[in-house]
Amino acid sequence: MKTTRSILLALALVSLLAGCGKGRSEAGEAAAQPQEVAVVTVRPSAAPLTVELPGRLEAYRQAEVRARVAGIVTARLYEEGQEVHKNAPLFRIDPAPLKAARDVAAGSLARAEANALGATDKRKRYDDLVTDHAVSERDHTEALTEERQAKAEVASARAELERARLQLSYATVTAPIDGRARRALVTEGALVGQDSATPLTTVEQIDPIYVNFSQPAADVAALRRAIDTGRVKGVAQKDVKVRLTLPDGSDYTQPGTLLFTDLAVDPGTDTVAMRALFPNPRRELLPGAYVRITLDRAIDTAAIAVPRDAVSRTADEASVKIVDAAGKIAVVPVQVNELKGRNWLVTGGLKGGERVVVENAAILEPGAVVKPRERAIEPQTDAKTAAST
Repeated sequence: MKTTRSILLALALVSLLAGCGKGRSEAGEAAAQPQEVAVVTVRPSAAPLTVELPGRLEAYRQAEVRARVAGIVTARLYEEGQEVHKNAPLFRIDPAPLKAARDVAAGSLARAEANALGATDKRKRYDDLVTDHAVSERDHTEALTEERQAKAEVASARAELERARLQLSYATVTAPIDGRARRALVTEGALVGQDSATPLTTVEQIDPIYVNFSQPAADVAALRRAIDTGRVKGVAQKDVKVRLTLPDGSDYTQPGTLLFTDLAVDPGTDTVAMRALFPNPRRELLPGAYVRITLDRAIDTAAIAVPRDAVSRTADEASVKIVDAAGKIAVVPVQVNELKGRNWLVTGGLKGGERVVVENAAILEPGAVVKPRERAIEPQTDAKTAAST
């Protein structure tokens, strides 16, 4: 009985030892297997170099409406904020004093014309009399002078009448341009134009509308150097499409065009001034509002897109980890220009064809042997869309 029990215990011990050996063997084999990592093989391709800058909206045309004659405002003839056409009446100034001045000028003209008629008649009679020596040459010359003076007084009186009529027309203040008339700066009963041309309101044309913005001079210089070296391809100003982001963060639906790039640097801000023009048929864009401007200034013909999570950035440098030809992890310093959606645009450090680690790159030690698993690179999407996802 004892012998049988001893045999059974020995068999159990042998089985247990065999099982432990098998477990250690399987664990060793698993440890010997290289870790699998996700990589993307990067390729150079053309990509726009996008610039995003703050800007401010400005009316396409702006006209200050002022009183051109002195008088009392008797009526406002428009609704504040109303769209008006050129020459539409906006205010009425009391015309009574101006009508009286016109009538006085008309009377002065009539008197001058009467005097001119008498002077002309006298000169004609003296023309005949001087031939017969009935009057002296001196008297004849005086008659000619009186006629010319009378005609000059007629011309002066006619000009004065025209000025009075013009002043009377200014009693109705009209819009100088098409646009939106803003709030009135005076009310009925106000005395205007007494010492200066009193401001009455402002008319602004906001369709289309300007956006003024500036780019740092250093960025402009760097872009020009890149174009000169042939690394990037410049875009003609007329072909630059400008996009606008509204103050609430939404995108404006219609693109604009780049109108103007200054040829000098503002010494106060060290920036180069620019201006774009946007259509504004629905009057969504209002002068004075701050917006964000996005425009493609050039095309990088050899840009390399790398997924955002694959790039490690510090204050001094950026780098990626790649799987080299031997299947080992290597660190490659890179220069990154801008973020396009979920991808960084790499402008230096990679030539194309490298297998860049895109998952858990931070935990991989340089020199570690890994098994690369190819993954498709995600397309470049809008930065806002990427951020929202």
